[in-house]
Amino acid sequence: MWQLLRQVGRVGIATEEAPPGNEAWRVEAQQIQARIVQIVGRALTIRQVDAGSCNGCELEINALNNPYYNIEGYGIKFVASPRHADMLLVTGPVTRNMATALRRTWEATPDPKMVVAVGDCGCTGGLFGCSYASCGPVSSVIAVDVAVPGCPPPPIDLLRGILTAVGRARS
Repeated sequence: MWQLLRQVGRVGIATEEAPPGNEAWRVEAQQIQARIVQIVGRALTIRQVDAGSCNGCELEINALNNPYYNIEGYGIKFVASPRHADMLLVTGPVTRNMATALRRTWEATPDPKMVVAVGDCGCTGGLFGCSYASCGPVSSVIAVDVAVPGCPPPPIDLLRGILTAVGRARS
């Protein structure tokens, strides 16, 4: 303990300076929010469904809510009920036990609904493929509008996939 305190005393504060504010990001956020309101008519609401993933994609989805990505600043928020959702964000290969639940969630989502398959498992079945326990990709159970590959995909790719789905919804 004393050795650590002496080292802290010798080195001092080792953190870096905060980055300067970027006004271009603020303008871009306002433009994205205006586009979402123009297309959807209000804030975009997303219901995230884990259809059998390893939770790697969920960690990246949670990162969208941190101050760096701040998707609520774009007018995008997550909801607990598919009845309040405009979009389903589905992760993982669809397990046989989740296939019915995923279909019911899709049916409970009001029209017009968008579906984004997340991760290699959601897009192609990934390592698990189609087997006795897995139906494979999300597209084998419900219609998918946009697929975001990666294992897991970075938050910026998730945001691009969400915005692509929104852009295609009314184009």
